[in-house]
Amino acid sequence: MAKQPKSGSKKTTKSAGAKSKKKVAAKPKFHVRVRRIFWRCVAAVFLFVVGITALYSVANPPTTPYMISESRRLGGITKDWVAMEDIAPVMARSVVAAEDANFCLHWGLDVNAIQSALETGGSRGASTISQQVVKNVFLWHGRSWLRKSVEAVWTPLMELLWSKERILEIYLNVAEFDEGVFGVQAASRHYFGVDAADLTPAQASRLSVILPSPKTRSAADLTPALGRRANGIVDGAATILADGRASCFEG
Repeated sequence: MAKQPKSGSKKTTKSAGAKSKKKVAAKPKFHVRVRRIFWRCVAAVFLFVVGITALYSVANPPTTPYMISESRRLGGITKDWVAMEDIAPVMARSVVAAEDANFCLHWGLDVNAIQSALETGGSRGASTISQQVVKNVFLWHGRSWLRKSVEAVWTPLMELLWSKERILEIYLNVAEFDEGVFGVQAASRHYFGVDAADLTPAQASRLSVILPSPKTRSAADLTPALGRRANGIVDGAATILADGRASCFEG
């Protein structure tokens, strides 16, 4: 009498083979795992950047990387946050006239200024107020292509999530006006003994003219060349008010 094949044994063998294949299929190759980890990291960084940028559209940054660095170096800094409505309007106009006259006309990157700077071989004028805010609030100081590249990507995102008034408000509160003196309120008290709300056009222009190099310039002691530049800023602030280039940050 012929022996019947043991069907249970074959099923067991097939089942074991199927499980083995599933295990092999479930474990992706090394380069696939690396790629997944990479894109998860990219997604995490993107969400962090969007999240913190959106947060600061309504919440004031408690400090900045540069402030922390300077505080450690100097043993302390002076800063005093004030809202935009507590800053003299002429101060906002003066800093725009001095640093970024087309502030209301661009989306964070002034392409014409960048092109002009590249053609002349200079860097002054290529960095907008928006770019300086990204650098001061989120990034590190120093010249490097990496930082400039991150800054160039982050700036349009900030422009998308923040109003122009908010950008200028934060800029005026985190900018350095003297060694260890941050923000227009601290600077106003430091140089003139007044609040930021009470700044005159002349005082606002003197504060604005030192911004490119606050460690080597003093609003209390301008050189003749800087004095002439400050007088020009007074005129520039009046001009951008008259021609509408201050409309994006003045109600």
